[in-house]
Amino acid sequence: MAASRDRGLKFIAFYLPQFHPIPENDRWWGKGFTEWTNVTKAQPLFEGHYQPHLPADFGFYDLRVRDVQHQQIECAKRFGIDAFCFYYYWFGATRLLERPVEDFLGDPRADINFCLCWANENWTRRWDGSEREILIQQTYSPENDVDFIKDLVRFFRDTRYMRVNHAPLLLVYCPQHIPDPKATTTRWRQYCREVGIGELHLVAALVHGNFDFEQFGFDAAVEFPPHNIRPLNLSDRVGAREPLQGLVANYEEVARAHLERNYANSRIYRSVFPSWDNTARAQRRATIILNSSPDNYERWLEGASERTIRERAVDDRLLFINAWNEWAEGCHLEPDRKNGFGFLEATQRVKAGRSELEPDFSSSIPAIAPSLSTRALLRIYNLLKPYPAAFQAVRSIYHLIRRV
Repeated sequence: MAASRDRGLKFIAFYLPQFHPIPENDRWWGKGFTEWTNVTKAQPLFEGHYQPHLPADFGFYDLRVRDVQHQQIECAKRFGIDAFCFYYYWFGATRLLERPVEDFLGDPRADINFCLCWANENWTRRWDGSEREILIQQTYSPENDVDFIKDLVRFFRDTRYMRVNHAPLLLVYCPQHIPDPKATTTRWRQYCREVGIGELHLVAALVHGNFDFEQFGFDAAVEFPPHNIRPLNLSDRVGAREPLQGLVANYEEVARAHLERNYANSRIYRSVFPSWDNTARAQRRATIILNSSPDNYERWLEGASERTIRERAVDDRLLFINAWNEWAEGCHLEPDRKNGFGFLEATQRVKAGRSELEPDFSSSIPAIAPSLSTRALLRIYNLLKPYPAAFQAVRSIYHLIRRV
């Protein structure tokens, strides 16, 4: 059972606004396109591959309908989510998908804390911010720096906006894309002081090879799994119908890679995901994380929570969950037709300090040789588990062989 502790934890779930049609998506992808268009087209790539991910209780909602967000907020708060972090798509004179957060801002019934994450990648046809087939390019200049922060001041002034030590919390997805990020953050801070906002709490996402934040003039960083890890690729072991060009990895390996990091001397906020599989967007180029389950998610969230409590002061115990509703990345707390409310119930248990799961992750183990079946490996695994020394020795040998 989780030890008694000073809660102090704030669970912040990333929130995708692309569940309503916009003219730009109509033009680029076809009339009526939303995130659901890709979600419903996904097909399993191998036996046992969970696709498509389809919503349960909330259905295929449209975020232009205010009742949808009200229901999301009620549900999120009931299961321990303290805030939504809305992705914000700002391209100089153009904004995209801004309606859900604009409607939220003007709606006093939307009673939950929130913050913004500037999704400052190029908007491309490949969904990965690459330079291929750019639809809207992100441009940078001193003038754009000021225009951007001016646009956000109205959000910062809202009483629901998340603050750390009274400073509004702003995330930037790719600070390494900004030509001179220190100059940009200096302009943002100066403008906010001038208009009475005060200090900002700037947080850099650790994505696409960015392992640092201080070099960019930010106050903190946030993990963004499965970015910045190199797990064993199991794509040739799952029996795919056609060769896979992406990454197939084990949930345990991804979770442990993050849990083993020590942030006691670095202001990095931990982040977890319930599941991850972006087949709906990338097809055979997808990143697919095997063995995602409410139990494994609960183990990761519990471990990340305990470490956050040890590493961060009470007023700085932020923990991010990716995501509330990234359906096309197979990454959602919202109930689906396979797990129902399982991920949300796990979130609630961890938040309340009531998780009773053993820390060992459950995992189906790929066969490592034709003569040693998966069933046999699992039998050995279960037989040795009551004997910790023998279990750890065999487990270490297994992981060594697996990498040969």
